[in-house]
Amino acid sequence: MDRKCRNPPPGELSLRRCARSFVRTDCGQDGIGSSSAMKKESIFQAINFSVNILLVSAVLLSLFGLAWEYSTRWYLSGFSNAVLPSSSTSEQKISAILAWMERGPAREAEYYSDDSENRDPIDTLNYKELLGVCGTATNAFVNLASAGGLEARRLLLLDAQGLNTNHVVAEVRIDGRWVIVDPTFHAIFTDSHGHLLTRQELAVPAIYHYATRNLTGYDPSYNFEHTAFIHFARLPLVGHFLQTKMNSVLPSWQEHINWTVLVERQSYDTFIVGLALLCLAICLRRLIFWYGRKISIFPISPWEQVRHGGVALFSSPRVGKAERTLHTT
Repeated sequence: MDRKCRNPPPGELSLRRCARSFVRTDCGQDGIGSSSAMKKESIFQAINFSVNILLVSAVLLSLFGLAWEYSTRWYLSGFSNAVLPSSSTSEQKISAILAWMERGPAREAEYYSDDSENRDPIDTLNYKELLGVCGTATNAFVNLASAGGLEARRLLLLDAQGLNTNHVVAEVRIDGRWVIVDPTFHAIFTDSHGHLLTRQELAVPAIYHYATRNLTGYDPSYNFEHTAFIHFARLPLVGHFLQTKMNSVLPSWQEHINWTVLVERQSYDTFIVGLALLCLAICLRRLIFWYGRKISIFPISPWEQVRHGGVALFSSPRVGKAERTLHTT
């Protein structure tokens, strides 16, 4: 009988089947492991790409905010030099700003925008309509006073529940005291002896009524019983809880930081947000780099990613072999 046709012994057949089974199992495990590794690397690179986009965007936003803040400060400096006397006391500077707001040069009468919460000093200083609203009028006063060398901040007058803002005024630091100025009514609050009043003094009803007696149309709800510098209660869901807890745990947390520039100047907001996002992106970038080294995957740097994107954007596309043949013929 031909040797090719003979049946192998039972033991040899069993060994062959085991070998084939082992090879199939090993190849299957390698395929599954390779697929899992590729999937993990693709997810890792996708996250890395997102963080790189965040980092580059944060850098651009910070630079934009810095340039915007510089131009705003330059504008306010020139504006204050035109309005405020070169050498005068703090009280004279306040009076000069209020007089300019009330009887200053002609300004645009109509504000062509639906944004009544505008916080851009270039707008609030140049539109008569915005100078008649307490929030934007205080914004204009605080920015102009700060540019003129005064330490000023906004003060919110809240309702009895502390949930809503009834009015917005300004505080100016004079001789170590934060005195009250109302830019909307162009008034500096004083008592019967002509002394400038603080918000603590205006919380006394008798003093408050005397100080506001000559202000036509001044709403009695604009009192100083409940005040705040920054109002978290406007935030949905958690605002009131956050405001209450912050006030109970740290009663003077609003006093130690002048929040006014942050909430009253959009250019400064942009710069601060850009810096915060930049710090977050750097931390995430370091975390991704650490994890990449741990799993032996090296993430693409954001600058390399930008370079590749620039090359792909500005370089001419490659011509294929078929297209080159077509052009030569």
